[in-house]
Amino acid sequence: MSMMFLYFDAGLAAMLVQAIVAAAAGILLFSKNVMYQVKSFFGLTKTKDDTYDSIDLDDDDTQNHDTKQD
Repeated sequence: MSMMFLYFDAGLAAMLVQAIVAAAAGILLFSKNVMYQVKSFFGLTKTKDDTYDSIDLDDDDTQNHDTKQD
């Protein structure tokens, strides 16, 4: 009866941990994309209002900074 011992060095362990983390991140990101597509198909996504398009500068504010009083 012969016994075989497996040897895992630090590089192999780090590679296995990295593969597990990468697989988990890939599954998470892929599932978020699929869920967004399903929600948008049924019209359940929220629309974001871009508030930066509606900002207007007043002409009075720019004129006050241009003139200096001594």
